[in-house]
Formats: sequence, C-alpha cells, structure tokens
Amino acid sequence: MGLDLSEVLVIGISSRALFDLEDSNDLFEAEGLEAYRAYQLEHEKKALKKGTAFALVKALLHLNEVSGKKLVEVIVMSRNSPDTGLRVFNSIAHYDLDISRAAFSGGTPLAPYLNAFNVDLFLSKSDEDVQAAIDSGIAAAVLYSPPIEQEEGTEQIRIAFDADAVIFSEESEHLYKTKGLEAFLAHEKANVNTPMKEGPFAKLLMTLSFLQQHFPKGESPVRIAIVTARNSPAHERVVQTLRTWGVSVDEAFFLGGLSKDQILQAYQAHIFFDDQETHLKETSKLVASGKVPYKTGSPLKKLQD
Repeated sequence: MGLDLSEVLVIGISSRALFDLEDSNDLFEAEGLEAYRAYQLEHEKKALKKGTAFALVKALLHLNEVSGKKLVEVIVMSRNSPDTGLRVFNSIAHYDLDISRAAFSGGTPLAPYLNAFNVDLFLSKSDEDVQAAIDSGIAAAVLYSPPIEQEEGTEQIRIAFDADAVIFSEESEHLYKTKGLEAFLAHEKANVNTPMKEGPFAKLLMTLSFLQQHFPKGESPVRIAIVTARNSPAHERVVQTLRTWGVSVDEAFFLGGLSKDQILQAYQAHIFFDDQETHLKETSKLVASGKVPYKTGSPLKKLQD
C-alpha cells in the first residue's frame, strides 16, 4: 500500500524556490529552451546553490527525524523536463534532503497536479503558477529572493503569517481600503464575536497546529506567529476567531502600522507570508518572504489592478 499523502503536510515546491536557478532562468529568457537545456546538461553534476525556501524545507523535513514518523512530504514541482530536471535531484542528493518525489511537467502548467498530490502549500517564483494555485483553493506564495543572511536552524521551525487576506478572508481589509480606518474599527468591534471567514492560508495554519500536537506540550519544534497591522481594539476578533477554529498560535504581534521587518528578524522566521508588497519588499531583506496573491476576480485584486 502506498503512502497516503492526505495524512501528512505536503509541500509542493518549484526548483527555483528550493535552489538558486536565477542565472539559468535568465539564460532561458534571453536565449530560449535549447540554450537552457544545454546549460543544465553541461552542469548536471554541479550542485545548485540554496534558494529562498531551502532552510524552511530542511527544517520541515527534520520534523520526520525528531518525531520518528512521516509528518512532512516535500515534492519538487517544476516545469522542467525530466531530462533538464536531473540536476535538481543531483542537488537534492548533494544536500542530503529527504525528497524522493517530483513532477516535471515539461513546460505545461503545474496547477492541475497540485490537488492530485494533495499539496497543502505551494511555493514558487512563478506569478502565473502561484495565481493558478490560489484560484484553485490551494495555499500558495510567490517567493522573493533570499535574504542576505538566512536562518538555517532545524531545531525549531518558525513560520509567520499576516492576518487579513492570508489567514483570514479579505473582507475586513477590503472594508478598510474602501471606507477607511474608522469604519474598519467600528465593524471589527461590532463583530468581535463573529468569527472571520477562512482565508487562503487558514487550512495550512490548522494543519501546522495539528502537527504541533504530535509533540509534548511546550516542546513542539513548530512555532507559529501572526504578524499583523491590526492593533487594539481590532486585535480581539483575531483571538476570538482562532479560538473558534481551535487553533492556538505561539506569538502574535499587533503592530498598528509599525514596520514588520525588525519584528520578523527578532522572531527569526524561516518564512513570512503577506499579501502586500509594501511590507514584503522590506521583510524579504531580512527573512525569507512570500507574497500571497488575491484570487482572480476578488474585490481586492480589482482594487490592486
């Protein structure tokens, strides 16, 4: 009987997210597929440098070792052909990563395969592939370039999320952007006991919270934080919603407009997910960061466009 991927946290990751393939990608953009193919074949035995999500993947895979059971499965999902993708598996072996599964689509879109692999989180450098994943109801983010100094500890995994339009739905953020701060605060105060709807990363948060339960209380190597521009009194609805979901986060930062980058550096996040580039262009300099796009046709995406 094969592995049941519905019982583990499944991370789908593009080769460019796991490894640094930017030079190769630039060659592809400038000279086309044949030049790219020839370059990969020529350098097939040369290990690729670490990419934005490398430290996160290494730390997540370490959970399988410390727990003594399969909790996390990482699957490389790439538009490379199997031929050009061989260098990726050679690099996986070089770094001794426990990754044995891959989907090389030969240039075709990856989104149709995400549900087939029961992917809980898809990380990529491709706006197109991530948008398709989000539209399919899968948590996904476009990764920025790696920070200059990247956290690589594996003893504890630290994942941070923005709140509105990431963990929670975009309704409250849309209200803030269209009607202003006073209307937003009045709405959140009036609805403090009405749970917010789930956002694109809600299921992932619940899965991570479930993973924590595999370890003795207070000893989980998985640590979760919410880093949000909300502050009092809008903070209370966040707490009440998480209680309704049965989810506990380890840390929460209600910043009220303060910069997120220094907080995330102090938290030593392996990765941070947000929907707004204004935050991410600063946080990505200090911690690995991923942008969560709005669904095609959503009110916030229409405002953004």
